[in-house]
Amino acid sequence: MIPQPGIFALGTVEHCYVEFDLDAGRDPAHLAAALAALLGPDTPLVATNVVVALRPELWAAVAADSAPPDVRSFTPIRGGDAAMPATQHDTWVWISGGSRDTVFDSALSAIRGLEGVASPATEVTGWAYRRNRDLTGFIDGTENPPAVEAPAAALVGDGSAQGASVVLVQQWEHLPSFAALSQTEQEAVIGRTLDESIELEGDDARADSHVARTVVEEGGEELAIYRRNTAWGGPTRHGTMFVGFCATQHPLQVMLERMAGVPDGVRDALTRHAVALTGAYYVAPALEALARLLPPEE
Repeated sequence: MIPQPGIFALGTVEHCYVEFDLDAGRDPAHLAAALAALLGPDTPLVATNVVVALRPELWAAVAADSAPPDVRSFTPIRGGDAAMPATQHDTWVWISGGSRDTVFDSALSAIRGLEGVASPATEVTGWAYRRNRDLTGFIDGTENPPAVEAPAAALVGDGSAQGASVVLVQQWEHLPSFAALSQTEQEAVIGRTLDESIELEGDDARADSHVARTVVEEGGEELAIYRRNTAWGGPTRHGTMFVGFCATQHPLQVMLERMAGVPDGVRDALTRHAVALTGAYYVAPALEALARLLPPEE
């Protein structure tokens, strides 16, 4: 089963994320078919990469044989004084490309393609910052698996849902408090050096650093997540669009719960300088699973 290629389309600098809700009285199968058309041979979305994903329960209702097991919608996460809200919608479309105008045109075409079936609920414009850094100035995605290993981390590897991916989407807003810290203090919060992204060790490594809370091992092996984050916003209000792809929901959920301090009361220090505005899980089906929903050619 071939995954959606946009998941791994690196090097794009402009991004647009649109979430939709199914219109009242409309069949979820019609929504899935309209999304499939965005990736089909007659797609109106040109010169861009496109990823479409659906709310887990909705995709399971439409194509149970192609649905990853044990995936559910986002529910609020709270650990002590840390919280992450649930803002689940029915579908998510991510469009990326090399220029703002092509991404804009494709996003507009996608909205028109779903008209009468689903309506836009949220829209965020993302962009690449200093090639591979987020707006804290630190390198983003240091823990990402290399390209040859990314599919194993991001995609369901076997069974009828092979080639699908579980997607976590969160919009985080950065607070001014982080920029007010010294570089040494910032590095302690992140758990890495600013310039070369070298992981801190020994007395310099804090138990509540972002690295300590998000790098998770089970059974002696690190739980792998494939991140495709971007920056969003402008000088007065900005942050990170966290987009994580995974073969199962478990690593994503464990990471979030550890960030909030759910299992042990240790809250990720970075969450004191960034606020989660949204939270949703989606399933990005394999191309063949979507193609089955397209109307037959005459």
